[in-house]
Amino acid sequence: MTTLRVLLHPGLLDSTELPPDLAGRVELVEIPGEGPLPDGLTAEALFTYNAGAANLADALSRDVRWVHLYGTGLDRADLPTLTAGGRTVTNSSGAGAVPISEWVLAVMLAEAKQLPESWGEPGDGRAWGGPYGLRGLHGKRLGLIGLGGIGQAVAVRALAFGMEVRALRRTGGPSPVPGVEVVGSLEQVLDGADHVVVTAPLTPATRGLLDARAFGAMKPGVHLVNIARGAIVDQEALRAALDDGTVARASLDVVHPEPLPSGHWLWSHPSVRLSAHVSWEWEQARTTAAEIFFANLRRRLAGEPLRHVIDGAEGY
Repeated sequence: MTTLRVLLHPGLLDSTELPPDLAGRVELVEIPGEGPLPDGLTAEALFTYNAGAANLADALSRDVRWVHLYGTGLDRADLPTLTAGGRTVTNSSGAGAVPISEWVLAVMLAEAKQLPESWGEPGDGRAWGGPYGLRGLHGKRLGLIGLGGIGQAVAVRALAFGMEVRALRRTGGPSPVPGVEVVGSLEQVLDGADHVVVTAPLTPATRGLLDARAFGAMKPGVHLVNIARGAIVDQEALRAALDDGTVARASLDVVHPEPLPSGHWLWSHPSVRLSAHVSWEWEQARTTAAEIFFANLRRRLAGEPLRHVIDGAEGY
């Protein structure tokens, strides 16, 4: 029986987590995150961090033909090095779809239902009867920038709330989610949207995508949600759009740079809700990412094509 050896950077996985059907067929060898690897150590695969490690070049030189990245985002990955020599690179695309889509729905509901502003305080007579300006999601239009695994998960949940969903999809073609209208331009997906959610990857094509022109195409009073990468949004253009009321609320789980410096205007703007890149977090994060890797291990052992293969030229 062929044994597939995998080099493993610390903290990602250990041999006790291998499913029974892979035990004896896969050998996990943990290596340090820095410093030289043992002489003579070779392996077919490497499971590593998206941002790499200090000894990444040494690990790749050990006959590695396949690299699996623990996370999804590729903007910090050294793709030219990883894919050199025809090496296959996969990632854990879709691992964060459930928690991130739940986070998106949570902030859209918080904006619509004015939470926590509508919570009563002792002695606050307005707490009994309002008005607070509460609204609904039902019948509202959601503009999705990106319809990958996370975008699809957001769409499914938004449709369940009775929202109208439009999406801008890199590959075009019909929507993989029934009920979602795929449009062909940024202007079309922004037009009339009550909530705009950014789920696209950061690439040269999407860097600064939401600029002053894009904000000018948005409906006054729109709610912007970004769970992708901060650099997709021109933050100075966002500031102007917040100040003139084009954007009524920005719920941002990602910003640029990260961590955001103390004193940055995003911390104090009254129309910004900011979290520290946490929307992916849930109790099953590690398990879900591991299952994606295990599924690809089974495919590798069976000689089948791997899933979630990265296009080094495109950057996703």
